[in-house]
Formats: sequence, structure tokens, C-alpha cells
Amino acid sequence: MNNDQVLEELKNRLKNVITKSYADFKPELEKDLNAFLEKSREKLERWILLFSSGSLTEEELEWLLKSQLDLVALQTLQTTGISKIKLNSLKNNIISTIFKFILELIIPGA
Repeated sequence: MNNDQVLEELKNRLKNVITKSYADFKPELEKDLNAFLEKSREKLERWILLFSSGSLTEEELEWLLKSQLDLVALQTLQTTGISKIKLNSLKNNIISTIFKFILELIIPGA
């Protein structure tokens, strides 16, 4: 699977995460999500490669992904006045989904 396919599949999974809770804002949230993935693309590709080669442990990968939490801007929800607790919960769900996706990609059945 090439990097474009991997990122497209990841994008689809993340769209499902935001659609479940915030369907009313889906188009705007997709823009925010795409911006985050573009900013993080190079890092994600590098981390997937390092994890697949065994150069990163699961714990290190998870820590690196959590370091990206502030890049998940979600401007759309911030401007609607959503609480910080809900916003942080969605951000954590996004990072968790990325982590699980990478594990499944590298370790089938994980």
C-alpha cells in the first residue's frame, strides 16, 4: 500500500469519527481535518516507516502522536462555542484513531 492510499484510508476513518458526534459540521470539520493531515503528513509517514521497521515502540509512537494534539485545530468547533472538554475529547479520539490505524496497518489483527 502506498503512502497516498494509507493517508486516504486514515482520512476516511477520521471522517467517521467526526461524523458520529458532529454531523452538522461535517464539511467544515473535514477541512480542519485535511489541514491537520497535511501539516502532519511527513511526520506520520516517517513514524509509520519507523514503527514498521521496529525502530519505534508502541509507546514511543503513541507519545509522538499525542505530541501532535495541538495541531488538531478544529477551528469550526471552536467558533461554535463548544466546550474545551468536548473539543479535547474529540482531539483525543482523532489521535487515538490514528494510533489504532497505524497499529492495524503494521500489525494485522492488532
